Amino acid sequence: MEIRTIDGFRLALLDTRLDAYVAKEIGPTLDDLCRQGVKKLLFDFSRTEYISSAGLRLLISTEKKMQESGGRCILFSLQPNVRRVFEMAGITHLFPICDSEEEALKSFG
Repeated sequence: MEIRTIDGFRLALLDTRLDAYVAKEIGPTLDDLCRQGVKKLLFDFSRTEYISSAGLRLLISTEKKMQESGGRCILFSLQPNVRRVFEMAGITHLFPICDSEEEALKSFG
């Protein structure tokens, strides 16, 4: 995972897989961002082809921490098979999901 800052937003560019191994690896970084008071966290799924239940749990946990501090996560550029996992898990209502980075940045308005 690569973290960039764009116009005061933090953007997490995810790798091709968000499975249990990767979730364990990037979880501390996401926790640090929450502790640092980051309020606007974007997740770029453009390269992500697979997400497991551990990956979903990590995102849900991160979103809860962000909301507790008045922040928000926005997901964008979900590949169709990854979007289906979110839909099948019934959690699409937990996150704003945008088609592009531009749309995600505008949604923080």
